[in-house]
Amino acid sequence: MTEEAKTSERRPHPAVSVRGPGEGEVIVLGTTRMRVLEDGSHTGHRLAIAESVLAPHTQGPPQHRHARHDEGFYILSGTVRFTVGDEEYDAGTGTLVMVPPGTPHTFANPADQPAVMLSTFTPDLYVQYFRDLQDVLADGRPLTPQAGIDAMSRYATEPAGDLP
Repeated sequence: MTEEAKTSERRPHPAVSVRGPGEGEVIVLGTTRMRVLEDGSHTGHRLAIAESVLAPHTQGPPQHRHARHDEGFYILSGTVRFTVGDEEYDAGTGTLVMVPPGTPHTFANPADQPAVMLSTFTPDLYVQYFRDLQDVLADGRPLTPQAGIDAMSRYATEPAGDLP
């Protein structure tokens, strides 16, 4: 068979992934409930997407930086406070926040109402971090700052400052 014939053969298309309301893996970390909509298994690990509900007055993770992935946050409802280095930004409904690799950041919900955001991870590297944290809790161990640092280190992420 010629090279031209090989390249013109029909190739199967990848399977389409559909997650309906209430579907997807659920990860609960304290007052945050995350629903994994795409863990990277349908995107060649190029992209993962999760919906997170932050309860009122939820403190986020310690400020940290990712070495190998971009992280995006689209606010679906409520307001999420992002701290990037020394700057604070209150992102309301309809706001997109993109965090490139190496940028120190964290987020929290200081409001009296829940906040819902859609997060993207490119590549999908960081979804497993949240699974690891859930495993710590499932094993009956406390989710200490050190447990978070240990999990972060497995996914090219490090704290960006002093821990509490």
